[in-house]
Amino acid sequence: MKLFVVVLCYRVPDLTIECLQSLKKEVGRVPNTRVAVCENGTGGDAAERLSRAIDEQGWNSWCELTVVHPNRGFCGGNNLVIRPVLESDDPPEFMLLLNADTIVQEHALKRLVEFMDSHPKVGIAGSQLLSPDGAMQGSPFRFQGIGSELNRGLRLGIISKLLPGVTMPKTAQASSVDWVAGASMILRTSMLEQIGLLDEGLYTYFDDIDICLRARRAGWETWYVPESKITHLEGASTGITGAANQGVRRLPSYWFQARRRFFLKNHGKFYTAMADGAFLLGFAIWRLRRWLQRKPDTDPPHMLVDSFRHSVFYTGFELREVENPALRMVTMAKQREGP
Repeated sequence: MKLFVVVLCYRVPDLTIECLQSLKKEVGRVPNTRVAVCENGTGGDAAERLSRAIDEQGWNSWCELTVVHPNRGFCGGNNLVIRPVLESDDPPEFMLLLNADTIVQEHALKRLVEFMDSHPKVGIAGSQLLSPDGAMQGSPFRFQGIGSELNRGLRLGIISKLLPGVTMPKTAQASSVDWVAGASMILRTSMLEQIGLLDEGLYTYFDDIDICLRARRAGWETWYVPESKITHLEGASTGITGAANQGVRRLPSYWFQARRRFFLKNHGKFYTAMADGAFLLGFAIWRLRRWLQRKPDTDPPHMLVDSFRHSVFYTGFELREVENPALRMVTMAKQREGP
């Protein structure tokens, strides 16, 4: 097998079918490509609709469906599909993590595979992500740190010019970067065998920056490949950003928990405390300045309180896994039912 594509579906079966439709021609451009769809605990008739579409469209020759319940998050769902393939007699050279809320543009897969074939030191590469109107989205990024966290909170033009931002320049040619978004991320199998799969303790967020950082520390490079273009309906599954979002929503607890785990695991207690303090200080100053200047409030509700509540100053320094809300609901339901 050359390429194994994993498409994770959560609450977006119709978009998943559109994604598979866009993959139909592209898998033929990369011989020995397989696609696996993981229906990740949506419930209802989502799995039936996906299975029916695969059968009726004749996609069975290159696409298979795995149904999971309850939802395992981005990391757990992907790992559940990837792990047995890696352990099989015919593991692929490359894995592609592809969001269900994407449309694969012409030659996107081929361009990624060709790039990886010609750059053996690259462990991870990401596509150029485009909004439906053609605007380029945030990826690629710099690794987050104390300075970028202060900048994220403070938002003061003259200071922001001196502090590192998170987004990196979007070059017209392939370029080496810190990390790329997991919406379309190709992974070299030999790298995964060295550093391991996605950290399931992160649940859904900060998984892409985490694996790119682990790859960097193990000697692998991460590149941005704009010749591979993907249309991305950002946030369609989570509703946090993008077209699915109606107004600004409160960030879920698992976002903050994942951020906390990422910093503690990769940077240690002191650095995490400094990063938390930098953001809280900067964001508190920004909230005061916004109120004094009567600027519109575009921040997620309760952002300052939630950030403090999930910081190491309130929760301590123990490294914890992110709580899976779907598994918590299942556990609570069993407890109500009794023995």
